[in-house]
Amino acid sequence: MASKEDIRSSRRLHRRTLTPEHIATAGESLARHGTAWAAELSPGGAATFAVYLGVAFEPPTIPLIESLHEAGHQVLLPVCEPGRLLSWVYWTPSTAFVRSAYAPIDEPEGERLESTVIAKAAGIFMPATAVDRDGNRIGQGGGYYDRLLQGLDAAGQRPPTIAVVYDDDLLPSGSIPAEAFDRPVRQVLTPSGVVQLHDGPEPG
Repeated sequence: MASKEDIRSSRRLHRRTLTPEHIATAGESLARHGTAWAAELSPGGAATFAVYLGVAFEPPTIPLIESLHEAGHQVLLPVCEPGRLLSWVYWTPSTAFVRSAYAPIDEPEGERLESTVIAKAAGIFMPATAVDRDGNRIGQGGGYYDRLLQGLDAAGQRPPTIAVVYDDDLLPSGSIPAEAFDRPVRQVLTPSGVVQLHDGPEPG
């Protein structure tokens, strides 16, 4: 089995071969399927969803963020804090972005809220460089989201969680080594649609 770092590097190299047209089309499809997933989780109407800002060759999430907003939902975006912790800022179309001091990502400006706010969200859209069909996920290597989910799981307050990847970032079962601190996901959002990985509930 390849190491996480080898898999992460391989997927990043592959993503760099994607054309701007491919990336744009993927963004539109992710927005459509992601907004439908959100609607299933909030049959009563508007809700709050945690998303993230896809940068460079990551699956683009701005179309998803805008689509969720247009559907009446509130969107929380993450900010990296010391100690590999995340705070959260509510996004609006006027939100400005600045470069993170702790990671190679852009982050929203605004009032920062503690991660306890995520316990009340209807769902979490998570970044990933790869996910296998056992639900094992490889992030960007910072461990921010594993730590977030660990806290939510310990409190029994984890909302439904879906990892966002390109279609070929979804790997066969057993492809990704699982470690004790990893927090598996049960669903994956790809440009082709939502993939259910397990029938059981998420950890928590």
